[in-house]
Amino acid sequence: MISWSDIEDAASGRHLVIMGALYPNDLAGVETLILLGPKEPGFWPQFVHTAEYGDGLPDPMDRWSTRMITDLATQFDGQAFYPFGGPPYQPFYQWALATGRAWPSPINLLVHDTAGLLVSYRGALGLPQRLEIPKKVPLCPCDSCADQPCRSTCPVGAFDSGIYDVSACKAHISSAAGKVCMRGCLARRACPISARYPRNADHSAFHMEAFL
Repeated sequence: MISWSDIEDAASGRHLVIMGALYPNDLAGVETLILLGPKEPGFWPQFVHTAEYGDGLPDPMDRWSTRMITDLATQFDGQAFYPFGGPPYQPFYQWALATGRAWPSPINLLVHDTAGLLVSYRGALGLPQRLEIPKKVPLCPCDSCADQPCRSTCPVGAFDSGIYDVSACKAHISSAAGKVCMRGCLARRACPISARYPRNADHSAFHMEAFL
């Protein structure tokens, strides 16, 4: 019989952590779906020593995630799902909301109860068993965030309209003025929860470079 701690331990051994879980109703053969993200603190120093990071080929983190989560799925006779590799893409945004541990932020990016706006899902593990999901009843942190600095921190107002202006963002971070943003999106970093989340700045820079 698989236990929740079995999954936690196996994920931790692969430098992953459970970011939430749900009981899906539209995935054949899946009773419990577990969303996985980088285990912090310490993920980045581990990742830079992986074969995928060092081989010089494209998409090292996606390839590493595929290897790790496929291995987990094999260990637990489950299925692996990823937020990349499409189209079509798996509905990770909706899955994250369904866990009750992530919400739409004031700038419409997901905010997570422990990772804030720096939340990252590397994949999901679908299990054929219905595991008991530990009960967490957090409230959306944005509701009690009086200043909501994520709204006003972006230097080019990429979130002002309520729809992320990707072109304006990319143009800015490609310029000399955008160097500070290349160490991690200022709006994401302004979130009080993000500020307490121990993500390495080089990790954030890696994602910003991939975004370009």
